[in-house]
Amino acid sequence: MVKPSFPFPPVPDWVLSAASTLAPPLWLQAELLQKLVLLLNHVLQSEPEAMARLARHQGQVFSVEGSGLGRSLRLSLTATPAGLLDLATSEAMPDLRLQVADEHPAVLLQHLLSGQKPSVRIEGDVQLAADLNWLVDHVRWDIEEDLARLLGDERAHGLVQLSRPWVLALQGFVRSALGATPNRNTAP
Repeated sequence: MVKPSFPFPPVPDWVLSAASTLAPPLWLQAELLQKLVLLLNHVLQSEPEAMARLARHQGQVFSVEGSGLGRSLRLSLTATPAGLLDLATSEAMPDLRLQVADEHPAVLLQHLLSGQKPSVRIEGDVQLAADLNWLVDHVRWDIEEDLARLLGDERAHGLVQLSRPWVLALQGFVRSALGATPNRNTAP
């Protein structure tokens, strides 16, 4: 069997083991979640229709749940009256639960890098689920536009063009790494 090549050295097993047993401090987890919400809101603000769809669900809570590196992960968000997102309180009961079925982080990464949606089990409000699905299908982050505001059009375009082969290499690596391992979802 040929091991997939990647432009970076492999991560040592002890690092992967430490990552699966150590958890970042709670304050760091909270900060990272806040930054994620800020990024999501930034992307939403570029699409007025997305904000209008979310505003219809103001106060409703949805949670995205999954597991990775041996841990259960949960992100609970609520729709604001402005059509943006905010972190929901830990006591809030979700109106919609989205359970990501792909347990292995590499499988999820492959789906995200290839533009596919991961397998998700949905429980709860059907209209909220339909509007979130619309958001996933229609809202995209135009990173080149954001970089152009900071660096200028020419430099932003050059940086995006320069990074494209790296993204394609990462996609190819993930596909080949997963292709070398048996797929648990198919029968032999």
